[in-house]
Amino acid sequence: MGQSSSTLPGGTRSWTLVNRKEAKMGVLLEVNDLVVDFPAASGVFHAVDGVSFSVAAGERVGIVGESGSGKSLTVQAIMRLVSSPGVISSGVVRFDDEDVLSFGTRTLQRWRGHQVAMIFQDPMSSLNPLMRIGLQITESLETHLGIKRSDARKRAVELLRQVGITDAEARMNDFPGAFSGGMRQRVCIAIATACAPRLLIADEPTTALDVTVQAQVLDVLDTMVSESDTGVILISHDLGVISNFCDRILVMYAGRIVEQGSAAQIVGSPQHPYTRALLRSILKLADPIPERLRTIAGAPLLAGRRPAGCAFAPRCPMAVEECHTTDPALVPLLGENETRGVACGVVAPAAFQAVESPKGVNTL
Repeated sequence: MGQSSSTLPGGTRSWTLVNRKEAKMGVLLEVNDLVVDFPAASGVFHAVDGVSFSVAAGERVGIVGESGSGKSLTVQAIMRLVSSPGVISSGVVRFDDEDVLSFGTRTLQRWRGHQVAMIFQDPMSSLNPLMRIGLQITESLETHLGIKRSDARKRAVELLRQVGITDAEARMNDFPGAFSGGMRQRVCIAIATACAPRLLIADEPTTALDVTVQAQVLDVLDTMVSESDTGVILISHDLGVISNFCDRILVMYAGRIVEQGSAAQIVGSPQHPYTRALLRSILKLADPIPERLRTIAGAPLLAGRRPAGCAFAPRCPMAVEECHTTDPALVPLLGENETRGVACGVVAPAAFQAVESPKGVNTL
């Protein structure tokens, strides 16, 4: 891996790791210094605060973190789906070297679903309960690919079979309410992959499913993206799911990436205290069942209440005095051939860079 750098709001420098696969095949998606703002009680709240990463064709990138860490909002910004009063205030999103943030309405409509598709956490929020499943799949095929309705229907039946729905032709006439949660998520996968998108974004696609169905859904995704060399962004709060599916992991906290590296590096040798805490909270089958599950001390930050120093410092057992006053930057972790990055001044002293709080940000 190589590296490139950019400057975050307030002067912090952020390092974006360049995967060998990206260097060989070219970057499919590139996100640089992405900032999403919401109005706060006094000033502006950076819900996504200078996020930078890239995805290559065929690469699987996982984004993990607690609720409120900015995972979903980051990909919503990439898809231009940030709802008011939120606004993408700065940054660059390039897909196949085109500026996504400059796309007009018609270009966005052609781009979404065709080049980039998204699977949402709750299938009932993305499926129309009053429209038959078959029509919801064929609609995308007819719109983006110009396929005749009869051919689109044949393709839709094939897609339902590929995602493991039995008696697919008959079930084309069913409404979403006739399907279980796992089956509805399979339908969403069929819709998302109908036009063979080059990038697939899956936002917590297995959260509401039991373990068996969860594994089946991930297997379906694995098969479909492997055969088409599709790039994937998988969002989850579950490091176990992420590490089993993804090549590379980004750990987010309070709107920023605090650690990044390969799945093997993140799981096998976590460096940021937050990443370690996430891993400790996973119950291992080989361990005795505890009376109480491990949790991360404290609570995530309230919107617009970012502390002056490291956002994780109030919950961190490793925090030193400087953590409460100095905002750490995401820097390469030395000693590992610069293949990963961490935003912790205790682990990587270079991360301690005194930066002025961006104007308008609420601090404790």
